[in-house]
Amino acid sequence: MKQLFLFFALLISTLQIHSQENLPTDYLSKEFHKGRREAFRNLMPANSVAVIFSYPERVFSKDINYNFHQNPDLFYLSGYKEPDAVLILFKEVQGTEKYNEILFVREKNASREMWTGRRLGVDGGKSKLGITTVYNGKDFKDFTIDLKKFDKIIYDNIPTDISNDKSGFDLYGLLETFKTKAGITIEDKTSVDLFTNITNSLREIKTPEEMDLMRKTVKLSCIAHNEVMKAVGPDMSENEADGIHAYIHRHYGAEGEGYPPIVGAGANGCILHYGENNSTKIDNQLLLMDVGSEYHGYSADVTRTIPANGKFTEEQKAIYQLVYEAQEEVFKICKPGTPIQNLTQKSKEIVAAGLIKLGIITDPKDVRIYYPHGCSHFLGLDVHDKGNYMGNLKENMILTVEPGIYIPANSKCDKKWWNIGVRIEDDIAITKDSYENLSAESPRKWQDVEKLATQKSNFNEMKFPKI
Repeated sequence: MKQLFLFFALLISTLQIHSQENLPTDYLSKEFHKGRREAFRNLMPANSVAVIFSYPERVFSKDINYNFHQNPDLFYLSGYKEPDAVLILFKEVQGTEKYNEILFVREKNASREMWTGRRLGVDGGKSKLGITTVYNGKDFKDFTIDLKKFDKIIYDNIPTDISNDKSGFDLYGLLETFKTKAGITIEDKTSVDLFTNITNSLREIKTPEEMDLMRKTVKLSCIAHNEVMKAVGPDMSENEADGIHAYIHRHYGAEGEGYPPIVGAGANGCILHYGENNSTKIDNQLLLMDVGSEYHGYSADVTRTIPANGKFTEEQKAIYQLVYEAQEEVFKICKPGTPIQNLTQKSKEIVAAGLIKLGIITDPKDVRIYYPHGCSHFLGLDVHDKGNYMGNLKENMILTVEPGIYIPANSKCDKKWWNIGVRIEDDIAITKDSYENLSAESPRKWQDVEKLATQKSNFNEMKFPKI
């Protein structure tokens, strides 16, 4: 028994030592997350409590899970990245221990950590996250806390499609304990709305620390787009173009992509959320690439549309130029005070007028046939980030500007326009009196796209065995 104890002690010590080696140095600090908790607390009404849960784990195949992605709100407020956790924030200081927040986490477990990775545990939650009051998840059930005494319990939508490992302290068990302690039988819409309003108002405005991460994730996404512009050719597959993006993202330290990449050639580019990326040849078609990295939780969202052979046809160029002009007109009104809805309205006015001029539609209302989506959304911890879409632009918001035109085969227009899909999407930060295009490093003008396509890519020189 003593030998077994020493083995696990050595294993835990080894894991702790190696967990400190060669990690990125630009993660958000514990001071950032503490500041976000204070900002959240300042927006809570008197005698209230907020309860924020981790996201559930999801099955990829049989007994293999997808890589876990934390609930962005829990990450924003704590920095905790593991499943089976709950953060509780109090408006006022509680108890004789004088705490105003509690974090319940997964318990340290040497044997499980050998299989599925290191866990912070209670001590790590205190030292790494800077939260004073931390307990294991199994302690939540017997923890003395009367949630019913508060005038308002603030929480997000409660998930119902989660697995139950019967332990009582996985996410399912934590949720059941919460509902019992809070006396909840039916989800309270006003509680959910209040949670949404608070997180919308906080997350729509980016702090300087968030701005740094957003600049980096957008920049490396632009580098990836530019490399594909140089490397692309008619014989390249959609999947190969997708792979170049993925390689460059990871080369610069991104954990992955902020959403499933959309890499569609020709007719596939007319499918807004095309995801197969499996066409074996792009041929002499347009390639629409909507791909953005996720760097330390923050997602870019950049779209470029390029000709596979390096030259736009006259029809492709006409549609591309119209989308570009719509984007340029939207940029002109991107400043504090502009209603966010005006961005979509302005872009649709420009696209409608252009489609009429090209003879593709005759009624401005029909613009929705070929441009069916909005022009802008918030960007940050979620690719479609939280914020008040019915409000006005404010300094330090980050949004996309992404007009598009999609003309699938058999559309009611001249066949020469069929299977042309174009979207140009940039990520902008609202400044004191204007905007900054964070993705300006990747060319948008058709002339600049064609010019970059003449350059050689490092990927053009790569040779692999045939299979």
